[in-house]
Amino acid sequence: MSYSGKRVWITGASSGIGAACARAFGAAGATVILSGRNRAALAAVAAGLPDPVILPFEATDYAVLPAVVDHAGHIDLLINNAGISQRGLAEDTVMDVYRTIMEVDYFAPVALTKLVLPHMLARKSGHIAVVSSVAGKVGSPQRTGYCAAKHAVMGWYDALRTEVELRGVQVSTIIPGFVQTEIGKRALRPDGSTKGDGDDDVDAGITADAAAAIILAGLAAGQREIPVGGDGPEMLLLTMKREQPDGLLDLMSQLGAGVVQKLKAGQ
Repeated sequence: MSYSGKRVWITGASSGIGAACARAFGAAGATVILSGRNRAALAAVAAGLPDPVILPFEATDYAVLPAVVDHAGHIDLLINNAGISQRGLAEDTVMDVYRTIMEVDYFAPVALTKLVLPHMLARKSGHIAVVSSVAGKVGSPQRTGYCAAKHAVMGWYDALRTEVELRGVQVSTIIPGFVQTEIGKRALRPDGSTKGDGDDDVDAGITADAAAAIILAGLAAGQREIPVGGDGPEMLLLTMKREQPDGLLDLMSQLGAGVVQKLKAGQ
């Protein structure tokens, strides 16, 4: 598929995977609509793109979404990428953290998709993608809220596909493993504060540009699920989920026990 002349809307486009995808789509000839909260960061990404559109908004400001969608106009491909992660044990995490993660990672992309979808169905063409995670397939320690939201995303978009695929609208779920972005730095701690700088497992992942290349190739090929990662162990979990489900659960429980022991020892 050629993206020349296509209009691609990316949320969470100010950094990380979103910014890398914006650059890649721009290089492929698409008109890229960049959304996020940070206007200055969006402008910096847009500076390297041909004929970009900057459309900042808060993903959970549902009242403004209809006007935002009207302003965006015709969309060939919507990539719901904005999201937030978590670092903290369930026993320590306040409920407001769970609510925040569900709003940003699940309800916000669903709300935007529901507004864009009727236009695609009316013309019987279009492509909707959402960035989930390996955590949307596998439970992982310190990410109960993040895993819940990403599992929900997988379920909703898989179900959506059953309703729209044979009506001309493609649906793709993007499943990154570790990618070198600021998602770990911006993750929520149990009290709702941000994690900030420090070691994080995503630091061992592939670059955002490498992730974008995989995503563009997968979307162009019409893949329904697009795993995104290198040869890190986290990507093997997807295979274990299919082929050795009990072995995977054992492995993750052992991993979780080690994490808990380390955290409790540090208190």
